[in-house]
Amino acid sequence: MTDQENNNSISSNPFAALFGSVAAAKHFAAVQKQQQLRQLTGEETSISQDDSDNSVSESLDDCDYSVAEISRSFRSQRELCEQLNINHMIQRIFLITLDNSDPSMKSGNGIPARCVYLEEMATDLDDQDWLDMDNVEQALFARLLLPEPGSHLIPMTCASSQNLPAERDAGERHILRYLYACFRRAREEITKVPENLLPFAVRCRNLTVSNARTVLLTPEIYVNQNVYEQLLDLMLETLRGAQFEDMTEFLEEVIEALTMDEEVRTFGEVMVPVFDILLGRIKDLDLCQILLYTYLDVLLYFTKQKDIAKVFAGYIQPKDPSNGQMYQKTLLGVILNISCLLKTPGVVENHGYFLNPSRSSPQEIKVQESNIHQFMAQFHEKIYQMLKNLLQLSPETKHRILSWLGNCLHANAGRTKIWANQMPEIFFQMYASDAFFLNLGAALLKLCQPFCKPRSPKLLTFNPTYCALKDLNEEERRSKNVHMKGLEKETCLIPALSEQEPQFANSYNLVTENLVLTQYTLHLGFHRLHDQMVKINQSLHRLQVAWREAQQSSSPAADSLREQFERLMTIYLSTKTAMTEPQMLQNCLNLQVSLAVLLVQLAVGNAGSEPLELTFPLPEVQHSALAYVPEFFADNLGDFFIFLRRFADDILETSADSLEHILHFVTVFMGDVERMKNPHLRAKLAEVLEAVMPHLDQAQSPLVSSVFHRRRVFCSYPHAAQLAEALIKVFVDIEFTGDPHQFEQKFNYRRPMYPILRYMWDTDSYRDSIKALADYASENLEAMNPPLFLRFLNLLMNDAIFLLDEAIQYLSKIKVQQIEKDRGEWDSLSPEARREKESSLQMFGQLARFHNIMSNETIGTLAFLTSEIKSLFVHPFLAERIISMLNYFLQHLVGPKMGALKVKDFSEFDFKPQQLVSDICTIYLNLGDEENFCATVPKDGRSYSPTLFAQTVRVLKKINKPGNMIVSFSNLAERIKSLADRQQQEEETYADACDEFLDPIMSTLMSDPVILPSSRVTVDRSTIARHLLSDQTDPFNRSPLTMDQIRPNTELKEKIQRWLAERKKQKEEELEDTLN
Repeated sequence: MTDQENNNSISSNPFAALFGSVAAAKHFAAVQKQQQLRQLTGEETSISQDDSDNSVSESLDDCDYSVAEISRSFRSQRELCEQLNINHMIQRIFLITLDNSDPSMKSGNGIPARCVYLEEMATDLDDQDWLDMDNVEQALFARLLLPEPGSHLIPMTCASSQNLPAERDAGERHILRYLYACFRRAREEITKVPENLLPFAVRCRNLTVSNARTVLLTPEIYVNQNVYEQLLDLMLETLRGAQFEDMTEFLEEVIEALTMDEEVRTFGEVMVPVFDILLGRIKDLDLCQILLYTYLDVLLYFTKQKDIAKVFAGYIQPKDPSNGQMYQKTLLGVILNISCLLKTPGVVENHGYFLNPSRSSPQEIKVQESNIHQFMAQFHEKIYQMLKNLLQLSPETKHRILSWLGNCLHANAGRTKIWANQMPEIFFQMYASDAFFLNLGAALLKLCQPFCKPRSPKLLTFNPTYCALKDLNEEERRSKNVHMKGLEKETCLIPALSEQEPQFANSYNLVTENLVLTQYTLHLGFHRLHDQMVKINQSLHRLQVAWREAQQSSSPAADSLREQFERLMTIYLSTKTAMTEPQMLQNCLNLQVSLAVLLVQLAVGNAGSEPLELTFPLPEVQHSALAYVPEFFADNLGDFFIFLRRFADDILETSADSLEHILHFVTVFMGDVERMKNPHLRAKLAEVLEAVMPHLDQAQSPLVSSVFHRRRVFCSYPHAAQLAEALIKVFVDIEFTGDPHQFEQKFNYRRPMYPILRYMWDTDSYRDSIKALADYASENLEAMNPPLFLRFLNLLMNDAIFLLDEAIQYLSKIKVQQIEKDRGEWDSLSPEARREKESSLQMFGQLARFHNIMSNETIGTLAFLTSEIKSLFVHPFLAERIISMLNYFLQHLVGPKMGALKVKDFSEFDFKPQQLVSDICTIYLNLGDEENFCATVPKDGRSYSPTLFAQTVRVLKKINKPGNMIVSFSNLAERIKSLADRQQQEEETYADACDEFLDPIMSTLMSDPVILPSSRVTVDRSTIARHLLSDQTDPFNRSPLTMDQIRPNTELKEKIQRWLAERKKQKEEELEDTLN
């Protein structure tokens, strides 16, 4: 400081007037300075904040003749030092100053390296160069208004080296980041300053909070400052730097200040711009970007903070609650839409996952899948925590988020409609995406886990009458905790009785609401994606076949087919990965197993809090709660286990201990129309049973998949008899579903039942149960209602006849078309005509394959059943049917007609003639010990001939069947031939029987004529018995009919017997005359 400046400084001091001259004042100040230095160097002063960086002695300088120096001559030493320390503390906290004196004249300790010099304020204060509690608020405000604070930096110490961190901190132009830094520095000061300075440090800290409040309330005051972006960025930075607790402390105080006074702007108006920015940033992020999870952590904090969460719950409400797609555009919806699924259906360009899959090894694909699953697990956990926070934080946020979920699901209910799959362009404009519902389902599954244990005491608190509520207003929904809409329109497991009134609860617990919300979400999301997966799988197979054929024929279409295959494989792998995240699958399995337990308890009428043991026969339940359980509950359960079997089979083995509950569920519902009315749904349970049982192909190849635990559960199941009966019951029931497509459907429904029957037959407990059903049927053949097993066998033979006959017809057509193509007859056709031919050949191939697969199963089933069940098959009710069927097929498989079936590649169409011949011969050998059966074989005038059996023996030798089998069949053929010769003679005897003696349906001589009650027509007992197995009506007038209603036509029977006796006697006499 120059002499001139020093003189000016002292002369401007108001206390200088007490001295005779400026020189006297200057001399006094110098003397005081020397005395003070001596005192302070000899003792440990209590007013020092810190020996190293805050001591008053070091903050003064011999040559520093400031206003503060003169003041010390008139104040106590303590007050003067306190003021100096306040000035330094303010400088350290806010990095501002009014003192622009030469740094070399100041001590370097106790003051920051760089400060923003507030020149205008210093001028306004008549060059006052210290900061105190009277002017600090004004100083801070002036600092915040500076557009470029970095251009006002001055050095505060004499250090000559550049100090970039100090310059950055002091010159920070983002005002919220600056205030937060000031808050942290003030908090640090509070921990260090002596007690007498503590109130001043606290006030500085409070100033950072009050100014942050002002900044957020009136951001327009501050030039070029986007304070809402700054707030968000600041939270992101503190999260990454592990300073988030400091940031939340600062933010909590700012929020408190904001909510105390909302006159200028409401707190919601402050937070909405922040949410807007967050939404804009998150929507462009991908699942595997680390930045996404930082943003989600910010949101997690927002959903924990009561005031912000309240605003958030309101912010995410769509403008049009009835538009399903609008929910996807909200902040929560944007998050839920993030996935490894394609963002635009069918468009793989710019898709970041599984590109060019054919060029990746299986290991590379597995690694990528595993990486995505790690991100998915983390992602789902974050969403779950957000929802959990909102549910637990306050009744208000709980109601708002549950309303959002309920309205969202209701608005997207159309996702399940059939047309939605057929019109994807409209679908994706109207409804939220597959990713949205898959992620929402994963999060809701996590919310359900506390009660997803089979013996959870919470599980039985579920109240299904929730699903029957309707026409509630907003206040009723809040008070009753009912936020789902439209469930009363859903079809339930059984119809409610007309007099049945639901006992609605005053309020429903969160278990009930969570379970319903989760199941409906799975219905809208997982179910639809599973259907897509199956269709994609089928399309991939067709493309692969077409691609290989194009390659073999050097077709120009090969490259195009390869590209299509690649694109579809990318979609398939992305979808499969999205659906098979291990934790999500485990949570879903826990939920579905618990649902199975719950539904079984409802089925047995348990209205208590403790589970009942399952016993058979099941009790009769009046006013069953199942009348309020929507079908999609059971449909979801079935869908999930079928999905696991197809795409994640290993989970079934690792969770085998839970599968007994699924077996209970299937046993109770599959065969019981009183507990599950829908035959389609009961048929689906057979597919569930097939999914969870150990598979023969796996058992034979343990390296593919272990089935040890599933085998243990299945074999030790205590209700094996009831499960076997339920399977046979549903096999019969789906013959008549009332659906216009029931005929085609029944074969698909029965497909999974054949491997189950085969597995059951190989297990003692199940086989004994099936044989017991057969024995009961044998003893009650003429009961009013045909026994279950008799109806089952009749339908099984019906299926076998139809399926193998259809397969033969399709194979014949394929053979003709293959010959035409090989001869070049298609070459001269127009491109369109050729495409039609190719399409026709492909269609015939698919149909032939299906019918071959099914006929193989039916004939195979008959083969193993006849090994131990004989009496039913050889009874006149069934014997003629099975014999005519077996002969007809042998005629096509071993006779001259076989040539019409010799297509190029049997395996392509699953045509297994050798296996069929073997199974048919096995059936013959199994039943051939029964004389009545053998005697019935030649009566099949359509297909039987001695030559047929001779041809069969020749084929058995050709396909290398065991010698004992060939010998046994040869002997059987001989026995049948001798019986045929005898019957031929008898038929010649009875050839001229009158029409009265002939069965009007079969045109054969009646042996036991009976009268039908309504039509009064006489038919043979065996003929009408066979008819009633399939159709319980009079074949002549369609009136209802049962076996107990028919009456024997005794008079006609006696006439037939007398006529037979006469004819026999006449023939004997004619024979004698001939011999004589």
